[in-house]
Amino acid sequence: MRIFASIDELAAAVGETLGPGPWYPVDQRRVDLFADATDDHQWIHVDPARAATGPYGGTIAHGYLTLSLLPALVGRLYKVSGVAMGVNYGLNRVRFPAPVRVGSAVRAAATIAEVSRIEGGAQMVTAVTVDSDAGGKPVCVAETVSRLYGGPPR
Repeated sequence: MRIFASIDELAAAVGETLGPGPWYPVDQRRVDLFADATDDHQWIHVDPARAATGPYGGTIAHGYLTLSLLPALVGRLYKVSGVAMGVNYGLNRVRFPAPVRVGSAVRAAATIAEVSRIEGGAQMVTAVTVDSDAGGKPVCVAETVSRLYGGPPR
């Protein structure tokens, strides 16, 4: 965990890669809960018996589940002192080069691509790569845009 003393210190770290962070397990229960939350019950995600004979040899996590884990995964990499609130502002690019097999674990590394001042805080662009303990290609590559605000939450 890298602790930045200020947004200025974070801005001085543009180009730096943080992580990889600790492994984060992806189990069938998490996949099933995500399927319920998004109403995406495709068999490759929620039917272990059928998926065992499918193209991946078992169930896999939804790509959007992997994407939704980014705040938790990247949140284990750094903190900025004086920031009261961070919000996901958007994404510039997302790809899922390989599946996340249920029962595996994922972790992220993030390169600080840009930090710019905005009213009340800063906007940060981060290039994030998520890997699986199964090896091979990354399971998610995304360029995220976050906003960091100081002071009391709005």
